[in-house]
Amino acid sequence: MVVRLLLRSWSRGLAIGPGAPCRPLSTGLEPSQYLQRSIVPTMHYQDSLPRLPIPKLEDTIRRYLSAQKPLLDDSQFRKTEQLCKGFETGIGKELHEQLVAQDKQNKHTSYISGPWFDMYLTARDSVVLNFNPFMSFNPDPKSEYNDQLTRATNMTVSAIRFLKTLRADLLEPEVFHLNPAKSDTDTFKRFIRFVPSFLSWYGAYLVNAYPLDMSQYFRLFNSTRLPRPHRDELFTDDKARHLLVLRKGNFYIFDVLDQDGNIVSASEIQAHLKYILSDNSPAPEFPLCYLTSENRDIWAELRQKLVNDGNEETLRKVDSAVFCLCLDDFPIKDFVHLSHSMLHGDGTNRWFDKSFNLIIAKDGTAAIHFEHAWGDGVAVLRFFNEVFKDSTQAPAITPQSQPASTDSSVAVQKLNFKLSDALKAGISAAKEKFDATVKTLTIDYIQFQRGGREFLKKQKLSPDSMAQLAFQMAFLRQYGQTVATYESCSTAAFKHGRTETIRPASVFTKRCSEAFVREPSKHSAGELQQMMAKCSTYHNQLTREAAMGQGFDRHLFALRYLAAAKGISMPELFLDPAYRQINHNILSTSTLSSPAVNIGCFAPVVPDGFGIAYAVQDNWIGCNVSTYQSRNAREFLQCVEKALEDMFDALEGKTIKT
Repeated sequence: MVVRLLLRSWSRGLAIGPGAPCRPLSTGLEPSQYLQRSIVPTMHYQDSLPRLPIPKLEDTIRRYLSAQKPLLDDSQFRKTEQLCKGFETGIGKELHEQLVAQDKQNKHTSYISGPWFDMYLTARDSVVLNFNPFMSFNPDPKSEYNDQLTRATNMTVSAIRFLKTLRADLLEPEVFHLNPAKSDTDTFKRFIRFVPSFLSWYGAYLVNAYPLDMSQYFRLFNSTRLPRPHRDELFTDDKARHLLVLRKGNFYIFDVLDQDGNIVSASEIQAHLKYILSDNSPAPEFPLCYLTSENRDIWAELRQKLVNDGNEETLRKVDSAVFCLCLDDFPIKDFVHLSHSMLHGDGTNRWFDKSFNLIIAKDGTAAIHFEHAWGDGVAVLRFFNEVFKDSTQAPAITPQSQPASTDSSVAVQKLNFKLSDALKAGISAAKEKFDATVKTLTIDYIQFQRGGREFLKKQKLSPDSMAQLAFQMAFLRQYGQTVATYESCSTAAFKHGRTETIRPASVFTKRCSEAFVREPSKHSAGELQQMMAKCSTYHNQLTREAAMGQGFDRHLFALRYLAAAKGISMPELFLDPAYRQINHNILSTSTLSSPAVNIGCFAPVVPDGFGIAYAVQDNWIGCNVSTYQSRNAREFLQCVEKALEDMFDALEGKTIKT
């Protein structure tokens, strides 16, 4: 039926010629204003995206018990199994039916979207370390372009080009191509642009292409998380035309778009940034940025004081700015210094509530630090990749370019805040807390150079599964346990999808880890290879299920949220210590792979945990680990390295060294 409709609409579209809902192949738009000029409108697929499925309750329970198996002893598991049976036939069944009914009445969104926003926005912990991650850019391949002023200008212009391209509906839609030779072609694009948007997803599906949800993209720009008592608010003002620049804790703004919505000339932007970089103003005695690192209720109260003291208009300029550019006055020494600088810095030169901060150090090292409530890695990574590509391949200025002859002292406005004694005391208290917290965080990094994706694929193993197996083996070696492990997986293939959890700790990884760590001499290389293959197969299954919205975590989260919202007494399943334990994710992991990404990092999600950002590249594996004082990141990474060495030895038929 869908195929017939597509063919019919295609022939109708071709027949109606100029009236078709499409655009010409060449738009005649000024190239310097736009990154690209997609012939398929940016949001063309959005209306027809499939809805995020709610898994069957029995499937969720089965998957939940499978994930619990390696974490519990027999008696604990039997107790949890009994609670699950009672839940599945009792209150869980009722809640599931209510969730399905509610979902049917809200077809414009997904069942997880509202609860997920609530989870982030009602959290009262500081966004720093608890939620905000960063991704750093690779250096510009042309070393002279890594000069701070040159790179800041080029990245700012590329970011504004992205904004304009997105808002003009000229940004290529985000599509996952399984067969790019068929779907990522001008021929297919010429066809699909004629297909009405309510059918367009099906047209892509026919050629093995999967459009992704882009509903979060508008929050990239002119957006800020505002602190409010009990629940924060996401604020966006897409009419604002100015950039916010932070340097030494001082605030500056200037317009990057003119009154007609065109990008201000690159030489003017360069002139204004040069003016800011040469400003000799000292750092403020009470840096306001510290307040964005506070507990959200405390910050909400202090923000109201700021408003009451006559700072409302100035705060509005901060909140509505296109984005926040942070210019740091020091070079980056190494990966560990980079991670600390971009993840938290000294607290004076980041507006942590902004949808993102583009940070550029003295030596041109650049990163995106982003607030997580508004969106996930998919939108940020697309922006990140496009900015890197555009700023390196089509830079707006060269290192020899001269800034415009313009009066930056008029164009650039320095923002000043009126601070009462109560606000000064609030800033001092926030600084004290911030300093004490970041002091407890340690970060360490390794690059395993013996091999990576290419070698593992030749062995017919999933590279991601082997990295995850290494983390399981490392924790077992260091602490003698298998613990709750979280790997993030995007569900952007569905309308308003967010993320689902892959649970990498399984009975297969536990068995394999114990064989490698506790009794390597009892197993031949062939036996170890078979165990690794089983880990890989099962991990691939978990990954596929999660990406298709068939994990168990979000479903159980939504049922628990619904019970709380309805005022129902909390079902026993959610009070079970095993449920609490599996959600106390000691190993929180996330992977990024992009030619633009140098390194990423986030803090642990629990006080006794590890935050593990990793990438399996063609010929090496990188791993950036953060932890608090109760754990040792360096020792853990040594154990990861040992695990990878042992796995590679086994794959090469060698004896495992004890």
